[in-house]
Amino acid sequence: MAVIDFGGVKETVVTRKEFSLATARKVLKNETIAIIGYGVQGPAQALNLRDNGFNVIVGQSKKFMKDWNRAKKDGFVPGETLFEIEEAVQRGTVIQYLLSDAAQKICWPMVKRNLKEGDALYFSHGFSIVYNDLTKIIAPENVDVILVAPKGSGLNVRRNFLSGAGINSSFGVYQDFTGRAEERCKALGIGIGSGFLFPTTFEKEVTSDLVGERGVLMGCLAGVMEAQYDVLRKNGHSPSEAFNETVEELTQSLIRLVDENGMDWMFSNCSATAQRGALDWAPKFKKATLPVFNDLYKAVKTKAEAKRVLSVCGRADYPERVKAELDAIGNSEMWQAGKAARSLRPKGKAKEITKSTKGVGGRGH
Repeated sequence: MAVIDFGGVKETVVTRKEFSLATARKVLKNETIAIIGYGVQGPAQALNLRDNGFNVIVGQSKKFMKDWNRAKKDGFVPGETLFEIEEAVQRGTVIQYLLSDAAQKICWPMVKRNLKEGDALYFSHGFSIVYNDLTKIIAPENVDVILVAPKGSGLNVRRNFLSGAGINSSFGVYQDFTGRAEERCKALGIGIGSGFLFPTTFEKEVTSDLVGERGVLMGCLAGVMEAQYDVLRKNGHSPSEAFNETVEELTQSLIRLVDENGMDWMFSNCSATAQRGALDWAPKFKKATLPVFNDLYKAVKTKAEAKRVLSVCGRADYPERVKAELDAIGNSEMWQAGKAARSLRPKGKAKEITKSTKGVGGRGH
């Protein structure tokens, strides 16, 4: 493993140089990897592993035909590499449990009774194990329990794999029955195309993840965008101007500079007027939002957020309820303006990311 200096703090990480794809294949050469759930993370991880030469099958309920048909479209064959969940668990030796948190709770009794001694139970989120008093997901003692959590959406796990870049992932071992849990975990992390792997625990992963997605990654970002857009519109700016100054310039230009070189470099390569304003106002935004982030962290640590997720997302009418909430966002003036702005972008040839091409993702992995 490599020791890297992260802002003055040295951390040990796993890179493709120290743990190569060839090593990963050797570790998992006799394994059958069963991807349980073909919704968000499932497709990306299944396709990346398959393209990298691993033995992959998919477990997906036919009750959700959209996901079943998507797996078929991606080349998984019913009765050969595509099965109902129970049969996939029976056939697999690595069970990648990638259903939603609420669905994991519902399906756990079926999954548990079909686990075999020595199997690896794999998660991409620490939720079900850390909050097992709420989910009732308590793994048998005779299996490995491991975690590889990509720091990106399933779409970008696949997209970055095809580009050769990879998405960084955290990894952790909760239970080591076979004595091979850590090497299996690392091999799977490299197999799905991670840029590098950094160690964590199930508890730290779920805490940072829940804070992050409610905070800067999604909730905070959406709320701050709406606030700025509303202020601009209230003061007479057109929808196109308000949207471009709030969203388009961020997503199409500035955030890419931050990604490539960091915030300091981005500040150093904008106008003096923009630089001065950003430096002056950043501390004010930090001061304004810090209490909210403290409240958010407390809500995660006290399990209030976990209880809400399981309570609300597990309701029978949840699909209709969440659709109404999402429709309200999509139909808002700001995101209708965004739809118009995107339609005016120059049309380039988009890279195909829905169809698996054998070997395409292997570059650099």
